[in-house]
Amino acid sequence: MTWDVNKAVTHLKNHAEPSSKGYCGKYVREAIEAGGIRLIRKNSAKDYGSSLKTAGFTEYSSVPPGGYEAGDVAVIQKPDDQHEHGHMQMYSGAQWISDFKQQDFWPGSIYTEKTPSYKIYRME
Repeated sequence: MTWDVNKAVTHLKNHAEPSSKGYCGKYVREAIEAGGIRLIRKNSAKDYGSSLKTAGFTEYSSVPPGGYEAGDVAVIQKPDDQHEHGHMQMYSGAQWISDFKQQDFWPGSIYTEKTPSYKIYRME
Protein backbone atom coordinates (compact mmCIF):
# COMPACT_ATOMS: atom_id res chain seq x y z
CA MET A 1 0.00 0.00 0.00
CA THR A 2 1.23 3.53 -0.72
CA TRP A 3 1.48 6.46 1.68
CA ASP A 4 -1.56 8.74 1.70
CA VAL A 5 -0.53 11.70 3.83
CA ASN A 6 -4.00 13.24 3.62
CA LYS A 7 -5.63 10.14 5.14
CA ALA A 8 -3.01 10.06 7.89
CA VAL A 9 -3.42 13.73 8.80
CA THR A 10 -7.23 13.55 8.62
CA HIS A 11 -7.26 10.50 10.89
CA LEU A 12 -5.04 12.25 13.43
CA LYS A 13 -7.12 15.46 13.37
CA ASN A 14 -10.36 13.53 13.77
CA HIS A 15 -9.12 11.48 16.72
CA ALA A 16 -7.19 14.16 18.66
CA GLU A 17 -8.38 14.66 22.23
CA PRO A 18 -8.94 18.06 23.90
CA SER A 19 -5.78 17.48 25.98
CA SER A 20 -3.01 14.91 26.25
CA LYS A 21 -4.01 11.43 27.39
CA GLY A 22 -0.46 10.08 27.41
CA TYR A 23 -0.91 7.97 24.27
CA CYS A 24 0.91 10.03 21.65
CA GLY A 25 2.72 7.02 20.17
CA LYS A 26 -0.50 5.07 19.73
CA TYR A 27 -2.41 7.97 18.14
CA VAL A 28 0.37 8.87 15.71
CA ARG A 29 1.04 5.21 14.83
CA GLU A 30 -2.67 4.68 14.11
CA ALA A 31 -2.71 7.79 11.89
CA ILE A 32 0.33 6.56 9.96
CA GLU A 33 -1.36 3.18 9.51
CA ALA A 34 -4.56 4.92 8.34
CA GLY A 35 -2.34 6.52 5.70
CA GLY A 36 -1.25 3.08 4.47
CA ILE A 37 2.08 2.45 6.25
CA ARG A 38 2.42 -0.39 8.76
CA LEU A 39 4.81 0.27 11.63
CA ILE A 40 6.59 -2.09 13.99
CA ARG A 41 4.99 -1.36 17.35
CA LYS A 42 7.12 0.03 20.15
CA ASN A 43 6.46 0.40 23.88
CA SER A 44 7.66 4.00 23.96
CA ALA A 45 7.03 6.90 21.60
CA LYS A 46 10.73 7.83 21.78
CA ASP A 47 11.64 4.45 20.21
CA TYR A 48 9.65 4.75 16.96
CA GLY A 49 12.56 6.10 14.88
CA SER A 50 13.80 2.69 13.78
CA SER A 51 10.28 1.59 12.86
CA LEU A 52 9.73 4.72 10.78
CA LYS A 53 13.05 4.23 8.95
CA THR A 54 12.23 0.56 8.28
CA ALA A 55 8.89 1.68 6.80
CA GLY A 56 10.71 4.01 4.38
CA PHE A 57 10.71 7.36 6.16
CA THR A 58 13.83 9.52 5.79
CA GLU A 59 15.40 10.70 9.05
CA TYR A 60 16.46 14.32 9.60
CA SER A 61 18.46 15.57 12.58
CA SER A 62 16.74 18.96 12.44
CA VAL A 63 14.14 20.82 10.39
CA PRO A 64 14.12 19.28 6.88
CA PRO A 65 15.12 21.43 3.90
CA GLY A 66 12.22 23.71 3.01
CA GLY A 67 10.66 23.44 6.47
CA TYR A 68 8.04 21.11 7.87
CA GLU A 69 5.45 19.45 5.60
CA ALA A 70 2.17 17.71 6.34
CA GLY A 71 2.90 14.14 7.43
CA ASP A 72 6.29 14.89 8.99
CA VAL A 73 6.72 12.95 12.23
CA ALA A 74 8.82 14.16 15.16
CA VAL A 75 10.16 11.60 17.64
CA ILE A 76 11.31 13.38 20.79
CA GLN A 77 13.46 11.81 23.49
CA LYS A 78 12.52 11.98 27.16
CA PRO A 79 13.06 15.36 28.84
CA ASP A 80 13.28 13.83 32.34
CA ASP A 81 12.61 10.60 34.24
CA GLN A 82 8.92 11.44 34.74
CA HIS A 83 8.38 11.44 30.97
CA GLU A 84 10.26 8.21 30.28
CA HIS A 85 8.44 7.40 27.02
CA GLY A 86 9.31 10.66 25.27
CA HIS A 87 6.90 11.93 22.64
CA MET A 88 5.80 11.41 19.04
CA GLN A 89 3.80 13.88 16.95
CA MET A 90 2.81 14.58 13.35
CA TYR A 91 2.64 17.88 11.50
CA SER A 92 -0.77 18.54 9.92
CA GLY A 93 0.48 21.26 7.60
CA ALA A 94 -0.66 23.87 10.12
CA GLN A 95 0.13 22.47 13.59
CA TRP A 96 1.69 19.57 15.47
CA ILE A 97 -0.75 16.90 16.66
CA SER A 98 -0.14 13.86 18.86
CA ASP A 99 -3.01 12.60 20.98
CA PHE A 100 -4.08 16.27 21.18
CA LYS A 101 -3.72 19.41 19.04
CA GLN A 102 -0.58 21.10 20.30
CA GLN A 103 0.07 24.84 20.63
CA ASP A 104 3.55 24.55 19.10
CA PHE A 105 6.36 22.07 18.40
CA TRP A 106 7.02 21.23 22.06
CA PRO A 107 4.11 19.29 23.59
CA GLY A 108 4.40 20.77 27.08
CA SER A 109 6.36 23.04 29.39
CA ILE A 110 8.91 20.42 30.49
CA TYR A 111 9.78 19.80 26.81
CA THR A 112 10.03 23.55 26.17
CA GLU A 113 12.28 23.96 29.21
CA LYS A 114 14.56 20.95 28.63
CA THR A 115 14.46 20.85 24.78
CA PRO A 116 15.37 17.14 24.52
CA SER A 117 16.89 15.77 21.33
CA TYR A 118 14.56 14.81 18.49
CA LYS A 119 14.53 13.60 14.90
CA ILE A 120 12.11 14.36 12.09
CA TYR A 121 10.88 11.60 9.75
CA ARG A 122 9.42 12.23 6.31
CA MET A 123 8.03 9.83 3.73
CA GLU A 124 9.50 11.03 0.42
